[in-house]
Amino acid sequence: ALLLLSFSPCSEVSTPLFLLKVLLCPAEKDHTMEKSPTVQYTPCGESPPLAPPPFTLKDVRDAIPKHCWVKDPIRSVSFFFRDCLIVAALAAIAWKLDHPLVYPLYWVAQGTMFWALFVIGHDCGHGSFSDSKVLNDIVGHISHSFILVPFHGWRISHRTHHNNHGHIHNDESWFPMQKQKYTQLEWYQKAGRFQLPTVLFGYILYLFVNTPGKPWGSHFHPGSRLFKPSEATDVITSTTCWLLMVALLCWFGSAFGFWKLFSIYLVPYVIGTAWLVVVTFLHHTEKNVPWFQGEEWSYLRGALSTLDRDYGFFNSIHHNIETHVVHHIFPAIPHYHLVEATEAVKPLLGKYYVEPEKCTNPVNFPMHLVKALSTNMRECRYVEDEGTVFYYKSEADLDSVSLGSGVKTSASTLGEETSSGEGDSSPSSSSREDSEREEGAASSSSGAEEQRDLRRGGKDKKTAQQSLAGGKKKGGAGSSAATAKRRGSRRMA
Repeated sequence: ALLLLSFSPCSEVSTPLFLLKVLLCPAEKDHTMEKSPTVQYTPCGESPPLAPPPFTLKDVRDAIPKHCWVKDPIRSVSFFFRDCLIVAALAAIAWKLDHPLVYPLYWVAQGTMFWALFVIGHDCGHGSFSDSKVLNDIVGHISHSFILVPFHGWRISHRTHHNNHGHIHNDESWFPMQKQKYTQLEWYQKAGRFQLPTVLFGYILYLFVNTPGKPWGSHFHPGSRLFKPSEATDVITSTTCWLLMVALLCWFGSAFGFWKLFSIYLVPYVIGTAWLVVVTFLHHTEKNVPWFQGEEWSYLRGALSTLDRDYGFFNSIHHNIETHVVHHIFPAIPHYHLVEATEAVKPLLGKYYVEPEKCTNPVNFPMHLVKALSTNMRECRYVEDEGTVFYYKSEADLDSVSLGSGVKTSASTLGEETSSGEGDSSPSSSSREDSEREEGAASSSSGAEEQRDLRRGGKDKKTAQQSLAGGKKKGGAGSSAATAKRRGSRRMA
């Protein structure tokens, strides 16, 4: 597989000398994704600026070299054939050796290549593979049907995802769940969406019923809400190709036995779909990166809320899908130009670009993403119900709100008369402040509210005492003093 990769005529690793160089110098640093020392970016894990960007979509387009928009069909097809040859070679080796120690290695390698084939079909769906719709449809159907993905059905819903990226209601994949809906989930529903490893198997279900939290929408049915009536023929074509692949697998299992079907195809297929889930999640989920709705949302802001990630030596294997921000801004750019296009626009994006954490180990394996995956699965559970700018919150945030609800309710009741002069209380501001708070800010806020309660109560008590004294002087002390005292007592309470 490495030899085939190295001899690919149109690959970035195009000579055997490059393979020798990688084998002899595995720790050599890749400088193509290094940030410029004169431009400041937002480090991964920190929040980018919340204000609308000072540049426009045209500014970003103009910053990209013109040749990055050129699609080379021969180069694109060479990547497709490279992936097909590697898949065939790996399967032949595993079939020939048929050894229990070989299969785990084969499963991981072949599952990764299934994911690479998915990215080829993904580019066909965007039209970045070539300018020919016929070529895009043919290669897209071959690459996606082989891994049991209905090409047109997925292409159409993925188009909806790109057109609405970063919008909490209109996005179609890995959008945030709002608090009210999240609190109504059963434990098994939370496990299916937020717990490893069960979440890794969710893509298969997604194709049949759509994203959790969305109305039913099958990627196979032409009458699904995902599609327009004019797209029915495309959906039927892709579903037919999918059924043909299922029939081929059934024949394979009956001819060679279930074990061969399981070991040669099914396990790599599951690993390939797990790759898809992990990559999609990581590119669209980070606690400090906002989501939007209403007037705060725009196409550019939504694209900037996606994230680049560094997958180490997998970057070239899965066709530079790590350069996700530029891909979301301009999905028509071919994958082999995305790295250069990203480097060209980063100085313009500045702090609006979240710099990905880099691989630092000698073998260039993305171990840092294991932590990123587990951390964000744990901390990115829901967003607030109201507002126009949203940040993810965790289960711990929900528990702390529940525990402190009594104090916060009484504090807000006592502060109703003065709240209009105590700062911005708009939904977007409130959501932003809740999400950007430091550790311990909740307790500090509660303490401040309690102090305000005490001050308010003392003031009311003093007022009641003055009223009582005044009443005695005027001879009407009995009823007015008692009334003032009762009012003061209620306010203190």
